[in-house]
This record gives sequence, structure tokens and C-alpha cells, in this order.
Amino acid sequence: MSAAPENISLLILDDEAELRALLQRYLGEQGLRVRAIGEPAQLDRLLTRERFDLLILDLMLPGEDGLSICRRLRAAGETIPIIMLTAKGDPVDRIIGLEMGADDYLAKPFTARELLARIQALLRRQRMTLGGTARPADEVLRFGRCELNAATRSLLRDGQPVPLGSTEFALLRALVANAGRPLGRERLLELAHGRDHVALDRSIDVQVMRLRKAIEDDPAQPRHIRTVWGVGYVFVADPGAED
Repeated sequence: MSAAPENISLLILDDEAELRALLQRYLGEQGLRVRAIGEPAQLDRLLTRERFDLLILDLMLPGEDGLSICRRLRAAGETIPIIMLTAKGDPVDRIIGLEMGADDYLAKPFTARELLARIQALLRRQRMTLGGTARPADEVLRFGRCELNAATRSLLRDGQPVPLGSTEFALLRALVANAGRPLGRERLLELAHGRDHVALDRSIDVQVMRLRKAIEDDPAQPRHIRTVWGVGYVFVADPGAED
């Protein structure tokens, strides 16, 4: 297992005290700084006061559940990467988590080492998304009414910020960077998240659906992110040129 990145700070929200203690000890031994809390009421205060690189969020919580928390954070513009922990094995539950804005999921029971691998993969994808290897000319990409800024990892529509999770941002950037080129789902996942990304077959479609809601005038009749039947998707930067 490769060493964890330095100065990485994690926040864990899970109501199982034993699991919190185990993860805090193991991840701390791997060089990560870990805060672990058991109540949703503590979350907002910590996110306001401290900087965290990733949130590990349990689905089943007393009071406000993980899905509601995830949806609320994304609606408020919070872009922190989120790994959702779920005791439910039904793929539908996991898809709902992605729809709410989670970047990855892990079903209980799991090993601490497996969680560490997911953390490292997600942070690695995020570093790629932040444009560490991008050319300066690629930092700001404009299309239609939108402006995608790779340096600040932000999306503006009509000059107003549009909240996107790191997963959706990575996918949108991959699509925009390959405008006019039809891309299959596996290739899109590789471009956006790297070769080691593991996802449900429907996860890419869920992310595309969310992106269409963010950038299209009519998500039901998308002009920018178009479906190529039997292939995947293609991004069209200037739909008017094809009309």
C-alpha cells in the first residue's frame, strides 16, 4: 500500500463508537489527520471552523441521515469529497447516494485497509481534477452560458456559481476537454477518475443526469451533453453551429 499524502485531514461521521475508534487509530497510523464524530449536529460546526480534505459519512444516522446531509451540503455549495458508508447492499441505495452528491461509497462490513485505498484513490482523482498537469490555456473553459474554471474547480452559469461535487466536476471537465469526441462510459470514467476507479454501471449515467440539470436549459432535451446510442456520450460546446 502506498503511503498516504501528507497533511491530509479527514472528518468521519458515524454513530458506531467502536468503528470510529478503529478508523481513527488505523488511519492515523497511516499518516492521516482524523477527526471522528458521532452526531450530525457536530458536522456543520466543524466544517465551518476547520479545513477537511474528505468527509466519510455514514448513511444510517440518528436524526438527519447521511443522504439528507449529503444533499444539504451540496445544495449549499460544499464541494468536499464524500465517501458514504452504507450497511445496505442494494445497488439502488448506492445510486441514490451518488444522486445526492456522494463521490464514492463503501458497503459495511469493510476493512480499514479497503477504506484507505478508497480515500487515496479519491484524493488522487481530486488532485488530477484540480489541474496539476493542465495547461494554463485549459484552466478556463467556456461553453454556452457556462464557464468551467479548472484552477478554482468551479462552474459558473450566467455568472452565478453552480455547486458541483468533485466527481461531477471531474466528469464535466473530461467531457469539455474532449468536445466533439464520442466517449464510452468506461473511457469517461478513466478520463475523469483514473484507471483504478470502480463504479456501478449506472453511476456514470447518474452523474451525467446531474450535470445536465446543472448546465442545460432543458435537461430532458440536452444540447451540450448528448447521448450517443451504443457508445456513450459526446459533449457539444457550440450546439448552434450544428443546428
